[in-house]
Amino acid sequence: MDYTVKKVWSPLLRLYHWTFAISIGTLVVTGLYIHDPWTNSTLFGTGKFTMALFREIHFSAGFALMAAFIARVYLLIFGNKEERILSFAPVTPANIRNFFSTIGYYLYFGKKEHRPGHNAFAGTFYLLTLFFALGQILSGLYLMYPENLSIQGMGLALFGTQQEARFIHHLIMWYFMLFALVHVYIVIWNDIMDPEGLVSSIFTGRKFFEKKAGPSA
Repeated sequence: MDYTVKKVWSPLLRLYHWTFAISIGTLVVTGLYIHDPWTNSTLFGTGKFTMALFREIHFSAGFALMAAFIARVYLLIFGNKEERILSFAPVTPANIRNFFSTIGYYLYFGKKEHRPGHNAFAGTFYLLTLFFALGQILSGLYLMYPENLSIQGMGLALFGTQQEARFIHHLIMWYFMLFALVHVYIVIWNDIMDPEGLVSSIFTGRKFFEKKAGPSA
């Protein structure tokens, strides 16, 4: 069977993906500890201040998430054809059709529409995830800088009190945990059902398409 290779993801998109993934994983682990420490704040018999260490790692991962967010927003506007928002956002007739046909494909009711980039269904959830990432960044800054009047004004307007913001911050964390599980499952399922190199593409930037079904280069 003949395949054609297409370069889909730029180095910046791949760097964004792994920075986003690693920072979210780090934020979840450290955030759970900050929310409910499972050790004493100071480890018995040592001079280590565990809560301070976890908070420092949490804040560093938060800034990494912020950098990844900015990079992806840039790519939504200035990235290659597959990375731009209009290639997958369900706002055009073609993308709206693809959104529903992809749902049918996932439910085993139809055939896959071959696209080099994201399908519209996945793209919609990626945009939703970016929206929640923005919520985490803003609420995190609000909680991190109680002495900054500008940030506190923003936080009060968007989230309410510090305690309300902390609750929202914690709830959104659970969205990311659920998203990660579903995302990994669907990516592996897609690679099994239609071996176009979806998993490897996030490392190499390239996908493989059957010449009769793939898009023109």
